[in-house]
Amino acid sequence: MVPQNDPQNGQGSTVDWYSAVFELIDMRSFSNLWYWIALAAVWSQTSRYVLGVPYDMIQRASRNGGDAEVDLEDMVRINCNRLLYVAGVSGLWIIGIGAMLMTTLAMLGFYYDVEFAQAVFLLGAPMIFVGALSVNSARVIRDNVLSGQALRKYMHRHRIATQFIGMIAIFITALWGMYQNMTYGALGQ
Repeated sequence: MVPQNDPQNGQGSTVDWYSAVFELIDMRSFSNLWYWIALAAVWSQTSRYVLGVPYDMIQRASRNGGDAEVDLEDMVRINCNRLLYVAGVSGLWIIGIGAMLMTTLAMLGFYYDVEFAQAVFLLGAPMIFVGALSVNSARVIRDNVLSGQALRKYMHRHRIATQFIGMIAIFITALWGMYQNMTYGALGQ
């Protein structure tokens, strides 16, 4: 009888192939550099765009005024109307599906101890607060017809609140990631 792992017969075990792949690619989320890069990229983009408007556009309107101010007001009006339309038409469906996904991730992650689900939950859950903040800000801007200095000030406050949420989320994620790495070891033992 020829052993299955014998390289002479050309038949390697499937388990050995999977082991080689999982040794090469770290499948644990919190010890994987790509997860931390993705976390930084998500929060960088989230704080860069205020209600879908790039923050440099707000700064340019503040410095230059004129056409830059008109462009900012138009873009904020368009994005606020779009956001409020989506929230009004399908907001309950988005909330329901989002709650189902977050509950599933929380159960898989923290009850069944699936690290990937924990990582995705810690990446996605704070976005719920950012989304609620964005809908609220869009409603305030539209209802109060903010423009000029008042609009720029409100957009700046929205960005600060988003950055605060991100700072807390990154801190909690880092604490949980360090706990996971210390508990299970960085190499998965």
